[in-house]
Amino acid sequence: MLVKVYGSAVFGVEATTITMEVHMDKGIGYHLVGLPDNAIKESSYRIAAALKNNGLSLPGKKITINMAPADLRKEGSAYDLPLAMGILVGSDQIKAPEIEQYIIMGELSLDGSLQPIRGALPIAIKAKEEGYKGFFLPIQNVKEAAIVAGLDVYGVSNLQEIIDFFAGKGTLQPTVIDTRAEFYKTLDFPEHDFSDVRGQESIKRCMEIAAAGGHNIILIGPPGAGKTMLAKRVPSILPPMTLREALETTKIHSVAGKLKEVGLMNQRPFRSPHHTISNVALVGGGSYPQPGEISMAHNGVLFLDELPEFKRDVLEVMRQPLEDREVTISRAKFTVTYPSSFMLVASMNPSPSGFFNDPSMPNTSSPHEMQRYMSKISGPLLDRIDIHIEVTPVPFDKLSDDRKAESSVEIRKRVTAAREIQTKRFAEIDNIHYNAQMSSKLIREFCALDEQSKELLKNAMERLNLSARAYDRILKVARTIADLDNSENVISQHIAEAIQYRSLDREGWLG
Repeated sequence: MLVKVYGSAVFGVEATTITMEVHMDKGIGYHLVGLPDNAIKESSYRIAAALKNNGLSLPGKKITINMAPADLRKEGSAYDLPLAMGILVGSDQIKAPEIEQYIIMGELSLDGSLQPIRGALPIAIKAKEEGYKGFFLPIQNVKEAAIVAGLDVYGVSNLQEIIDFFAGKGTLQPTVIDTRAEFYKTLDFPEHDFSDVRGQESIKRCMEIAAAGGHNIILIGPPGAGKTMLAKRVPSILPPMTLREALETTKIHSVAGKLKEVGLMNQRPFRSPHHTISNVALVGGGSYPQPGEISMAHNGVLFLDELPEFKRDVLEVMRQPLEDREVTISRAKFTVTYPSSFMLVASMNPSPSGFFNDPSMPNTSSPHEMQRYMSKISGPLLDRIDIHIEVTPVPFDKLSDDRKAESSVEIRKRVTAAREIQTKRFAEIDNIHYNAQMSSKLIREFCALDEQSKELLKNAMERLNLSARAYDRILKVARTIADLDNSENVISQHIAEAIQYRSLDREGWLG
């Protein structure tokens, strides 16, 4: 007897339907074919124990299971449940005439209970696209899969529940989630708020500009100046995620297995990897490719604290994803692409001792040590960071001030208004949504300067010895400042403010 059961495999952030064909014949044996990995090959032991502990048995026959398409590598333990169901139906231990209308996924424990799986959301999206009636999966993953409307999603806690469902005597009901209600819940209550930060008004202004234009930013300052505290609050002033962005972000976290019984993500991600991170962990990859930190930060913020402490080759692999806003991982037999459109916030000390440019502390680093320290960050990487700002320690009178600072919600209103202007501006242009993404051609079109502004920019570049690459960055940032002012044209005061935010481009900055 031949039985077909359907599951799914996830490659990148997309799912592919897998057909498990179970054939019973005379003889004894268990043959699993179709490029399964070791975790799937071991499934026979888990299935046998789970069946026995639920009053069923692995039949004493020759069992041949093909996982089609057979040339596609299958991995992970999430195929236990569909394989077990195929064996039960194929051996006539249960009747399930409708089983071919469902996608079934789940890892079995020896007692028949189910363990969570990865990639539930992309699997549910694919099941809906291909017209399946429903999707059975572990109850821990049901919230993320139930986001998909028009598909019956059943959260199953053990093998017996799904057997009872097909026997028509269970109480299993599809999980229904109001996606929009889930999305708008807790939207306006950021965990970290700018009202907690005392002083640093110029830095807050800089953060507001960076958030409004999607600009990458680097904070340079001595230890204890508040760089990390400020960086952690950037997501709280970014515009609220759209439903499309929320689905994209949830998909990536679902593939990485990071959702932990959460439905739709409605807060922008904030990722802060340690400086010992490897290339693969940062950009993604591995023998079975998984998304890296830059993809986990998609539609959110990637914070690299103490930037020069990261290995130089790790920082260099980030250059191309910063430009293309996606990362492609190629292997001999397949290629996967993960989105990585994030805002980079980096921080660093100005010197190895940390106290260069601090008048209250002696500078104990020699010019040679400082040059070596700064050379860990390459010019091409700095070229992709629009805003450089120096952070100085907060004086006591500001720290002890009891007045409440401006909250993140108030700043976010201005940022959102500026982003809406940019959305209208770039509505006709593919893959450009905010100012930081502008090409040189678009800069010339949308950042036209009057004579006074041109003269100001020319003088600044000559007097401050700004590098040529600073020119485009200044114009992009000035365009964002103009948007925050609701100004159609970039004028001299916008250029003047943008010039201040290019500290590291000034020749002789180290001395």
